[in-house]
Formats: sequence, structure tokens, C-alpha cells
Amino acid sequence: MSLDGKRVLVLTTNYGTEQDELKKPMAALRRAGARVTLAARKAEPVHTLVSDRRPGEVVRPDVTYGALSAEGFDAVVVPGGTVNADRLRVDPAAQRLLSAFAKTGKTVAAICHGPWLLVECGLVPGKEVTSYPSIRTDLVNAGGTWVDREVVVDTSGGFRLITSRRPADAESFSRAIVEALGGEP
Repeated sequence: MSLDGKRVLVLTTNYGTEQDELKKPMAALRRAGARVTLAARKAEPVHTLVSDRRPGEVVRPDVTYGALSAEGFDAVVVPGGTVNADRLRVDPAAQRLLSAFAKTGKTVAAICHGPWLLVECGLVPGKEVTSYPSIRTDLVNAGGTWVDREVVVDTSGGFRLITSRRPADAESFSRAIVEALGGEP
């Protein structure tokens, strides 16, 4: 089954996004037939990092996320990277947009440090989640049940939440998003 007609938004800032957590889900979703839109804070290149330290690839965003809505999209993906996630979680426009996806029952996916934005949006209570181990306490304090697994899919609370731990899990994370949207990995 193909994801033709499915639209996925990838939400990022312009610096500090973990390269594989951005590029692997985008590639997997496109291979499955989804239309993927990369939305950044500014209409400037996205400078990725590898392991939060080394410069990665530079990627051009399709749009800025400030004026976007969840309407017309089937899912949103929040890649990690410590700097990226820390900047996203304090951005009111990113909070508004992510909250709208959850409120309308759409799939929300976050990897590594990306779940920090979930905490800020109040989307963690009652959910089973995973993340990079260093933010475990943040997720537990926000009301989530943290588990150490490659991928966690929680369908409670009116929206599907997919979380994953780290760059090494990006392929499993990508596969879970494709499957959640009705495609074959």
C-alpha cells in the first residue's frame, strides 16, 4: 500500500537538527509515496549536525512554519538534535502547530530530544513514550511513562504518538511512521 495522497510536515529550526533524524524519515516517507514538506523557523538553510557535534548536511526548507496550520497534513515529524529541540520547545509558533496536530487527532512523531516539544505542549500525560535517555526525567515529570525501546507507538488520548530514542533508531522510527499512515515500509 502506498502513501500517495498523504502529506507529512517535518518541523525543524535552522540549526542543530540531527542529520539522520531529519533525512532518514523524509527519505522513507518519500519512498513510500508521501508528500513531505520541510518547515523551518526561517526561510534559510537548515544546518544539520552529526552526533550534536560535527557539521552535517545543509538542507533547504520548503516553507517557514510560522503561518502553517495542521490542516491538509496527515502527520508531523519532530527530529531531534539537542540544539534544535531546545529551540523548538520554546517557540510559540512550533508549540501552536504541534498542539494543533494532536488536537485534530493526527499522527505526531518525535525522536531523540524532539519530545521536549511534546512536554511544552502538554501532550505527554498518560502516554507511553521513549526518547534520548537524558530527557527521561522531563517526560516522566510531564506525566508520561518512559520506556527504553527503539520505537513506541501510543494511540491513547485521541492522537497517535510515535517516539524513538536516537539516530541509530531512525530507520525503525521511519518505518513506524510509514506503517501508521497506512503504507508498507
